[in-house]
Amino acid sequence: MKSDDARFLVLTRADMEARGWDAVDIVFVTGDAYIDHYSFAMALLGRVLEEAGFRVALLSQPDWRSAEPWRSFGRPRLFFAVSAGNMDSMINHYTANRKVRNDDAYSPGGKIGLRPDRATIPYCQRAREAYPGVPVIAGGVEASLRRLAHYDYWSDTVKPSILLDSKADLVAYGMGEENIVEIARRLQAGKTVKDLRDLRGVAYALGASETPPAPGPDVRHIPSFEDVKADKDKFLKATAAIHHETNPFNAKTIVQYHARRAVVQTPPQLPVSQERMDFYYGLPYARRPHPAYREPIPAMEIIRDSVTIMRGCFGGCTFCSITTHQGRIIQSRSKESVLAELNLMAADPEFKGTVSDIGGPTANMYEMRCAEPEVEKICRRLSCVHPTVCKFLGTSHGPLLELMKESRQVPGIKKVLVASGIRMDLARLSPEYMSELTAHHIGGRLKVAPEHTDPKVLNAMKKPTHDTFEDFAAQFEAENKKAGKKQYLVPYFIASHPGSTLKSMIELAVFLKRNGYKPDQVQDFIPAPFDVATAMYYTGKDPMTGAEIPIAKNLRDRRLQRALLQFFKPENYFEVHDALVKAQRRDLIGDGCDCLISKTPPMAALRARRESAAKDAADHVHTVDNPKKGYRPKRSSARRK
Repeated sequence: MKSDDARFLVLTRADMEARGWDAVDIVFVTGDAYIDHYSFAMALLGRVLEEAGFRVALLSQPDWRSAEPWRSFGRPRLFFAVSAGNMDSMINHYTANRKVRNDDAYSPGGKIGLRPDRATIPYCQRAREAYPGVPVIAGGVEASLRRLAHYDYWSDTVKPSILLDSKADLVAYGMGEENIVEIARRLQAGKTVKDLRDLRGVAYALGASETPPAPGPDVRHIPSFEDVKADKDKFLKATAAIHHETNPFNAKTIVQYHARRAVVQTPPQLPVSQERMDFYYGLPYARRPHPAYREPIPAMEIIRDSVTIMRGCFGGCTFCSITTHQGRIIQSRSKESVLAELNLMAADPEFKGTVSDIGGPTANMYEMRCAEPEVEKICRRLSCVHPTVCKFLGTSHGPLLELMKESRQVPGIKKVLVASGIRMDLARLSPEYMSELTAHHIGGRLKVAPEHTDPKVLNAMKKPTHDTFEDFAAQFEAENKKAGKKQYLVPYFIASHPGSTLKSMIELAVFLKRNGYKPDQVQDFIPAPFDVATAMYYTGKDPMTGAEIPIAKNLRDRRLQRALLQFFKPENYFEVHDALVKAQRRDLIGDGCDCLISKTPPMAALRARRESAAKDAADHVHTVDNPKKGYRPKRSSARRK
């Protein structure tokens, strides 16, 4: 074994033989390239399993057209662990307009085509084919968000639980460190996959002859797959039920029939302790891609010098899957654990002295939690900060301020930046945090996510009202002046979210014009499985209230909304013009202060339209669902057959 390879998990047969292994316990199948950093599930879970004494091999981005890659390490003694990767494979492959993306940040050289559509399904099927009888456990974001019947944006249909299509024995949903080790221990002790059904945070499909638990105080039956597929009101009812059973302290077991078979979901896992968080993040990661790769992996460049200090999010934004996957309860590392990692980074000869990010899903939720444990146990709110910040929520920035200050004192650390988004409604409650952040932890720009200006849209998102952003921006500007710095806010906005109309997007564009914002990056709403906003998109109603919500479903309407966010770009001129005419807002075409575009198109707009027409003729739009064939970016035909 090469000395450099010794720091990594087993990725090849040669790695396995170099360790003197004749077999492995677990083969971890992943749609991502192997980077040995805790930001990537295969590294985190693989390290946790290895520390527990199990032999783990990684099958990274295998060719799914054959079962042969699944036989690379021989028959695993315990099970196959299957994940599509850090991202949902469909969001990884396709834009909001269902066009094929040009790159894949989780692949060497950013190459596309190294994983199939709905990767969990063919990966599980190939595992079954390679070694019949070996348990197959699915996990990761993709499987988690599809564990029950769900709306699939790319095929515009309601699909059954991924358990039925993939034939996986079990889906371990949410963060998987505790479950994957317990699964390995039980199977090693001679238990069967049926003996795993009492675990928290799992979903499984019963056989047609098996009887699910009956409805009761701890069990909730929701509308069947057939019902939610045929009736949108029942889809809404199921969505509301699922999301109201997400607090691990009071959630019930959920049962959903699929014809004669029942899919059972146990309550979410309990939040892990700070000691366990320190253990996970303190394992001996190499913090680099495996030496087998000859091309850079873009995702590594993003997180190379970042430090994760917590997980989870109590924001409950309806368009975001973080709360669904990581949980609503914040789980934080200790200050000592974070500082130890910073010292390791500083000792690395390749480290340049700047920590690119110290944060998590939300940078300023570190160690924030419900201050009343008895209230937390019975709470069923989907957001701790919407419509107002809960009076029981501990919002002190004290522990975070202490960590930020001490992080700057680590020898070899020149600067510690905050690149993760921050929660403005919480930040503005702490003048000291605003001062510390602005003076020491911004590299010229600070990302925030007001998302919209329209109160109805913001309410549908479960985001704070627009005056929160304006108040925060004023505080930020004042702190900049106090620190003698010239720094800028980078606000993120979403187009085509449920509730958003051409009228509301035009008002947002006018706000951007008046305030001099020219966003380089904008988000186009993508209805990810399981999200509350996805239920709104599919049904046109709020699943929690039943109120009707306007939806931009037509691709043309979605393009108009997106163009309005970047009205200043010449290539968007004609779509912005069409949007203004359609909304009867010709007053915004001309030379007035609030006008978004001129009366005559600039030459750059005409040139961009010609180039766009030529490009669109060659672009592929994904319209037909065919997961068995997988992802074929180099197919000769223009459409799937």
